Amino acid sequence: MMILYSGTSCPFSQRCRIVLHEKGMDFEIKDVDLQEKSDEIAAMNPYNRVPILVERDLTLYESNIINEYIDERFPHPQLMPADPVMRARARLFLHNFEIDLFSHLGDIVHGNAKAAEKARGSVRDNLTQIAPIFAKQKYMLGDDYSMLDVAIAPLLWRLDHFGIQLPKQATPLLKYAERLFSRPAFIEALTPIEKAMRK
Repeated sequence: MMILYSGTSCPFSQRCRIVLHEKGMDFEIKDVDLQEKSDEIAAMNPYNRVPILVERDLTLYESNIINEYIDERFPHPQLMPADPVMRARARLFLHNFEIDLFSHLGDIVHGNAKAAEKARGSVRDNLTQIAPIFAKQKYMLGDDYSMLDVAIAPLLWRLDHFGIQLPKQATPLLKYAERLFSRPAFIEALTPIEKAMRK
């Protein structure tokens, strides 16, 4: 049995919950209070962060690493491309998401007003840049739902919560977001705190 130590409002934990639900397998989720983390979390992850996946004697942290492990361990439905070239491109996309989008979340949540506003602007501009892709295709890599869609979904879900307003030219991106949010695994993976982020 896989155990996922997950933050109830953590976008990185949400990624892992989505993948576990997409795979439709047996797993246990242990909610972690992010304000009052137990010593157990620091013992499992030297960076004292969630998500953490434990399976027998294997302990993994970092959402993209956890999700790739789950995808290889339970290959149906496959979320990383089978082709090595496409898989390498997907990994590069995931890396870019961390730098261009998710690295700004700390400033949005914990930064002063100026830092938060600058971070919101960076996220807004980077999302607006990729919006035209979705005028032509259903998902990030075309017609097939993939790990890239999983990775970006928690941020798109939190746009209002983070006070990020997208311009009109980002409309294809917002329609794409609604497609992601309507997936059964996405809905099942939501915690009550995450549900409350969008009215």
